[in-house]
Amino acid sequence: METTNTAQSQVTPASGRKVIVIGHLNPDTDSICSAIAYSYLKNHSPLSHLQTEPRRAGEINQETAFALQYFGVHPPRLCTDVSPQVQDLEYRHMDGIDATTSVRKAWELMRANNIDTLPIVSGGGELVSIVTLTDVSDACMDVLDTTILAKSHTPYRNILEVLDGEMLCGDPDGVVQSGKLGLAAGNPEAMEDFLEPGDIVILSSRYEFQFCALESGAGCLIICDDKGGRTVPKTILKLAQERNCTVIVTPKDFYTAAKLLSLASPVSHYMQTKDQVLTFTLNTPLDEVQKIMAQVRYHYFPVLTRGGKYVGLLSRRNLLNMKRRQLILVDHNEKTQAIDGYEQADILEIIDHHRIGSIETPSPVYFRNVPVGCTATIVTQMFREQSVEIPQKIAGLLLSAILSDTLMFKSPTSTPVDEQIAHELAAIAGVDIENYASEMFEAGSNLEGKTAREVFLQDFKVFKAGDTRYGIGQGSFMSEKSLKAAAELLFPYLSEAAKEYGLSDTFYMLTSVREETTYLLFAGDQAEELIRIGFPDCKIEGNTAILPKVISRKKQLLPALVGAFSQI
Repeated sequence: METTNTAQSQVTPASGRKVIVIGHLNPDTDSICSAIAYSYLKNHSPLSHLQTEPRRAGEINQETAFALQYFGVHPPRLCTDVSPQVQDLEYRHMDGIDATTSVRKAWELMRANNIDTLPIVSGGGELVSIVTLTDVSDACMDVLDTTILAKSHTPYRNILEVLDGEMLCGDPDGVVQSGKLGLAAGNPEAMEDFLEPGDIVILSSRYEFQFCALESGAGCLIICDDKGGRTVPKTILKLAQERNCTVIVTPKDFYTAAKLLSLASPVSHYMQTKDQVLTFTLNTPLDEVQKIMAQVRYHYFPVLTRGGKYVGLLSRRNLLNMKRRQLILVDHNEKTQAIDGYEQADILEIIDHHRIGSIETPSPVYFRNVPVGCTATIVTQMFREQSVEIPQKIAGLLLSAILSDTLMFKSPTSTPVDEQIAHELAAIAGVDIENYASEMFEAGSNLEGKTAREVFLQDFKVFKAGDTRYGIGQGSFMSEKSLKAAAELLFPYLSEAAKEYGLSDTFYMLTSVREETTYLLFAGDQAEELIRIGFPDCKIEGNTAILPKVISRKKQLLPALVGAFSQI
């Protein structure tokens, strides 16, 4: 049976995010290779408007690794969860500021961008801290602290910036290290009563004031020339150079200059300590974000990469504009085999050759389900239908998937269509089917350096019968020696797997390709009874059932177990 609809043409991908093409958990060769091939088709077909990326939902087994390496294709990136994350939100891309930025400049940026929080970042892009409108307000209230410029190590460039000033003498890249801020008014002699060596003094353009300030040891002269046109005498500049005194001229008047100077201090003096700043990474789940936001009153939260690079700001409003991840599922359509978080993603298409499973979608999707031996067979048919040429590498992967799923056409799931397409793909890939299949199966059965868990999960699926969960794994072997070694390694692990995955019963098919026989390992309270009901004539030795001519999990073992569960 084949079912299709045309809803795929109505779907538009989330902005800036590629649609994920992904197979089932504990992926086999068909799951990986079909994802790669179908993603290639979607990206090159004139009938497709999607940009996709193949991903994998688990570790790659040895058989699949052999196929990928043989045809020079990189494995897809791992994807274990598609639950909504911060990267799925339209967070605010606000540039960071340097820690030396003046308080006044920070306030101007806040006003211009209608925001009350600014991120402070290092030269390498890492988050240093944040500065908020409250911090700026505190700085504005610091007008009574005459030593604030020295305390905050204010860069002279900040002073020049806030005063629209010009430095006539001194180092513009220097910082204020000491001294308090004073105002010289009235008569010059009065400076002797308050001015100390190293102080910063605001004064007029009158010569006698400037001379007295230098004589008193001032560290910086800020000369207010609000009338314009006046110059600082050469004798004053010469004396300032000799005494290492900075001279700045500003067009501001006394009152304005005094008010603005406190705002020249850098935001680093007022910013929060780093451990006070709540941040999220691009990969933080939205569930966690919502919990944290509900507990605090901050308006904005910095967003970082996993490496600590700052990328933007997140607010509560952004939670309303979530872009759900978009998926295309290949080689499965059951909940127990789908990637975590799939319920919170938009499933656009399903391409599969298994029974109709339990995945539900909130809206119509393109669903193609064909009773052939392999998903790769369906994908190859779609290449033809859409007039897209199959590259050699892709042909090799599609062929590998068909040979794996059909056990080189010996499985009862194999159809004439699978075999015909496999031979066509072999011609494109430039390989001999029998020789290549033998090498691939042999590579897949190599247990050297592998743990029981690693081998077990190479091709393992969880199924449900009512409220009961049970699992079936499978491995294909070319030699009796490899099969026996696998049996010794795997049997002790079956009970552990049942605990890890919450299963009532666990089965593992050790399938001999040459004998066309499966040696079924089993564990669980009902396992043996289920096998005897499903295969009444089989021979059972210990915890192993010998099943001649049974080599397909999908078409032979699974239906028998489903029927057996209904009789218990």
